[in-house]
Amino acid sequence: MRKPFIAGNWKMNMSRAEAEEFAAKLKELYKDTEVKTAICAPFVHLERLAEAFKGTGIGVGAQNCHFEDSGAFTGEISVPMLEEIGIDYCIIGHSERREYNNETDETCNKKLKRLFASSILPILCVGETLEQRDAGREKEVVAAQVKADLDGLSAENVSKLTIAYEPIWAIGTGRTASPEQAEEMCKAIRDIIADMYDDGVACEVTIQYGGSMKPANATELMNMEDIDGGLIGGASLKAEDFIQIIDF
Repeated sequence: MRKPFIAGNWKMNMSRAEAEEFAAKLKELYKDTEVKTAICAPFVHLERLAEAFKGTGIGVGAQNCHFEDSGAFTGEISVPMLEEIGIDYCIIGHSERREYNNETDETCNKKLKRLFASSILPILCVGETLEQRDAGREKEVVAAQVKADLDGLSAENVSKLTIAYEPIWAIGTGRTASPEQAEEMCKAIRDIIADMYDDGVACEVTIQYGGSMKPANATELMNMEDIDGGLIGGASLKAEDFIQIIDF
């Protein structure tokens, strides 16, 4: 059985004081659970969060990494640097990085391969735009992303992967993905993995919903067969909201 996995993505938010206050509050509210839990934070907070959450069962994730270990890559952070400070997870290919930072399926693939050669587990983001959804191409687009991103990865690697489905069309458009739409796409992703590898690998892959999961809809979404968790944006900025999702 796959364990539920709730990961918060703070994006470019939280001052040092706010991050420390959040960590203290989450530790106070958090109780031992079968739900895997992590906070993915800006680089400047990672080391402090890793120290604050040590021994609690709450993991810490980066929001990006580079596929090279060192070199002339100004502004980038390498996987060994993240390992050195005890990071557990790393988000790869978030829709915002694909749109604003020229992240491609090729670079996602390189980053996944580097992470699987480390102790850090990747969270790969895939999803379609509003234009692609309205054209009825959502499954085609996501299938192409998954196939390109996982190219050359072994079944053993992919069985440890988390994939977050992000309906980009439901972010800031006034439209929302229903639990049924989210489930349909998460099931489609699992079917793609089965076609690329086999049913056993597909059953082991964790698939999160990366849309607007919040306390009000977490239970309904998490009750869907192929939704194993959430990559949480805004609701991960308040410990009280985040813990409600963990306790779905």
